[in-house]
Amino acid sequence: MDCIFCKIAAGEIPSTIVYEDDQCVAFRDANPQAPTHVLVIPKEHIQSVAEITPENSAVVAHIFEVIAKVAKQEGLDEGYRVVSNIGERGQQSVPHLHFHILGGRDMTWPPG
Repeated sequence: MDCIFCKIAAGEIPSTIVYEDDQCVAFRDANPQAPTHVLVIPKEHIQSVAEITPENSAVVAHIFEVIAKVAKQEGLDEGYRVVSNIGERGQQSVPHLHFHILGGRDMTWPPG
């Protein structure tokens, strides 16, 4: 499989990792859209939110626990946004489930 996020999770591509455990990895986005922009991905390849099933949903629950931990670690006490893009029309640029943690500034609405 030629998935950049699978390669990051496997340590084959360098990234600035801020959290890692046996199920997921959190790392700084290479093209940040906010002062704090961290991606959290499962180590298991799941294409997107649309591919979450009863068999793999436990990792998603774990990721949300990690998101809270990373947000606290990053000092996002005043608030932050969690985003997951799904599919081409949703602007998903990498076909591997990932959640963006965006913070460090006021978020606007609608996001675009």
